[in-house]
Amino acid sequence: MMEETILVGEDLMMGPPSPLIPQEIASHVLEGVDLCDGILRNLFLCLQINDIEPFCQDEIVLYRQCAEKRDKELRKRLQDSEYKLGLSMPLDEANERVTQLESEVTSLERRMILASGVEGMEGFRQRWSLHGRLTDTKKRLESLKQGMEKTKKDEPVRVTGGTTKKWWFW
Repeated sequence: MMEETILVGEDLMMGPPSPLIPQEIASHVLEGVDLCDGILRNLFLCLQINDIEPFCQDEIVLYRQCAEKRDKELRKRLQDSEYKLGLSMPLDEANERVTQLESEVTSLERRMILASGVEGMEGFRQRWSLHGRLTDTKKRLESLKQGMEKTKKDEPVRVTGGTTKKWWFW
């Protein structure tokens, strides 16, 4: 006989946490994405009615599946958005954004070190959240830099005689 697994709230903390979406690109990134708010509402309603998680297994599973799909899509859109910003922003603004993201990475790394001293479930939650944010921020930074690199490679080169040529690197 197989043993049945009972899911609890902590089971929603499997994998990375949901990404934080910067306000300046939120409307573009969130457009058309199922935010799972209806499923989450049903989960909370079930917990409110039943008071304990074993009676809300279907809602927990549905929310976890929806959240995983949503988060994967949001991460992809965040990275695409940063890449496009790297392509389209003036170089000085793009460099400013790189500096901002690098400083955010440094801050998260420092907070991660501090969180390593916190014990128990609270310490786990802090490290889990910070690790997810750190990973997402590093990937956003990498995408931004890739967009900037592509822009640099595609910049027109002035040739004597006033004509402009584009050089392509493959």
